[in-house]
Amino acid sequence: MAAAGRCGRPLQLTLALLKPDAVAHPLVLEAVHETILSNRFLIVRAKKLRCGREESRRFYREHAGRFFYQRLVEFMASGPMWAYILAHENAVPLWRSLMGPTKVFRARNSVPDSIRGAYGLTDTRNTTHGSDSPASASREIAFFFPEFDEQLWYQKEEPRLRQGQVYYNAEERVHCV
Repeated sequence: MAAAGRCGRPLQLTLALLKPDAVAHPLVLEAVHETILSNRFLIVRAKKLRCGREESRRFYREHAGRFFYQRLVEFMASGPMWAYILAHENAVPLWRSLMGPTKVFRARNSVPDSIRGAYGLTDTRNTTHGSDSPASASREIAFFFPEFDEQLWYQKEEPRLRQGQVYYNAEERVHCV
């Protein structure tokens, strides 16, 4: 299946995590995955993983000392997750918009059709994580995909993906050139 037509604007990358609460419920996991596809994201890389406490502490270190930090670390280490590198002309703001507010109560009331509004359980168990800026995306992608060379991707794969020379591999859960 070919991806939706792309324009001449460069693709932006973002990290999307499907948290343990989403992965624990296969229907939620598939619904979020379908949201990614139906919003014309290209899935550049995808992998199922499990973070230990130390890895979760390092990933969320900017929140150290905040009241929710330990609860977040424990939750993120509690089960498997899916990590995606997503590409779209506006990947960071579009993914953040689709996720909805971090606070599930706010998401349910202001954007009930958002991912967190529909599937979030609590402010910690809120289904997804997304980078908040292109700089954060680069840093977070490198954290979960250390083998991914972003500069090389922009040189080799991005131009072909942007032109629509792509198909979706459902078994691998990624778009391929």
